[in-house]
Amino acid sequence: MRDEATRLLRAAPGEVRVPFADAAKRRWIEYRPQPRPGISLGELGPDGRKAAHRLLATALRPHAFAQAMGIVALEEVLDRKEGYGRGRHSDDYRVIVFGDPAPAGRWGWRFEGHHLSVTMTLDGDTISPTPVFLGANPHATSYRGRPVLRPLGPEQDLAFELLDELPEALLPHVLRRAEAPADIYSGPHADVVAPPPGVPAAELPPAARARLDDLVTLYLDRLEVPLPVDRDALTFTWEGPPERGGRHYYRVQGPDLLIEYDNTTADGNHAHTVLRRPDSDFGGDILREHRAAHPHPSGR
Repeated sequence: MRDEATRLLRAAPGEVRVPFADAAKRRWIEYRPQPRPGISLGELGPDGRKAAHRLLATALRPHAFAQAMGIVALEEVLDRKEGYGRGRHSDDYRVIVFGDPAPAGRWGWRFEGHHLSVTMTLDGDTISPTPVFLGANPHATSYRGRPVLRPLGPEQDLAFELLDELPEALLPHVLRRAEAPADIYSGPHADVVAPPPGVPAAELPPAARARLDDLVTLYLDRLEVPLPVDRDALTFTWEGPPERGGRHYYRVQGPDLLIEYDNTTADGNHAHTVLRRPDSDFGGDILREHRAAHPHPSGR
């Protein structure tokens, strides 16, 4: 990450770096088509764009990097679908570096645009790898019922497989609401107020518990950095109809963990997914450790 961030800083013609202490820009997640800090891919030359993509690839495993690049390409698909009325384009993704990517010290970076936000925070060689948001509109592009492009398909399929393994008696406890929410509960906010927990993993039958483990692994495996999770403390919630094809939402929660998925607009063809740690996003965990080891009179 240090090497690729340094490569980006050399290649970027404009101001791509801001102070690490700029919390307003650093503690930020915005997956809607809104203005955001940083330099856009469109403002970068070929070397700068490649450096931005290489930096993103240091955070995401190959399949998740492929998902991210598919999401970027979908901006052109969505623009065509909307009749080019909103001027969407795949160059409107921005990268920003916080602080100095030196071997020692605190710094970070973010790659973000419509339906994509990846933030990494570092202190020396310790990496805090959340939040990570991936969305897709359209969720699926098909030809005669056959999917052509469906970047978040596994996140949907595994959740329905989990539902399929639930006994009828347990299903009403998992299905908390008949209608899905309009968006994920955490939203585009730096601080997360966790919604109520769902059914504990320990109460799921073995086959459903195995699918829950698979689902959590899918989200954790987005990251190149291991993220420890207490799987015995997880809960699962579904909102909306359990049948395929409708608008639906689910979440997985545990100690300092929140996974959310919704597919609730565009008639169930517009998906959002997020991996967050309510207590540790934006480096909250490593910053607490840093302050404990290196007290600062200013409290920063």
